[in-house]
Amino acid sequence: MITVLAMRGHNLSPSHLVLVEPALYDIARGNPAIEAHIEPMTRARDRAKKGDLFGYWQIVKPMLFGKTATGDAWDKDQEIAARFASLEAPWGHQIDPAFARSVPTLVLTGGWNDEYEAIATVLAQAGASTVVLTGKDHRVQDHPDFHATVEAFLASNRW
Repeated sequence: MITVLAMRGHNLSPSHLVLVEPALYDIARGNPAIEAHIEPMTRARDRAKKGDLFGYWQIVKPMLFGKTATGDAWDKDQEIAARFASLEAPWGHQIDPAFARSVPTLVLTGGWNDEYEAIATVLAQAGASTVVLTGKDHRVQDHPDFHATVEAFLASNRW
């Protein structure tokens, strides 16, 4: 997301763009998976803003880590919760998927998360190339075909 925002805000013109599971939630608003993420995360963020970090974590920990937030684990979880609460939300930036028409763009996903697949679909409709590398979930960069896929994309889009 940072690269896309930098392109928009600072007139950057990269020759290629490779996005790994991009959290560009703005471009897929209305998609059920995207909305199912944004709604509870917005509630959680509101709790954190009001000083209820544990209330934030009660929503976020099950969503992102598949575990229940408990008082017993709070001493260990509090630092992680604070870090996540301090991160900027990956929506609300009015990102336009049209950037994928102005620069050759490759989007790599792991096929494990409907949110990233929805974002990749919108980018593909805007002109991006997309590749799903399954088996590594959110760590697509660890897939054995990752580097070869990126190199092939770069080689086929030489200017």
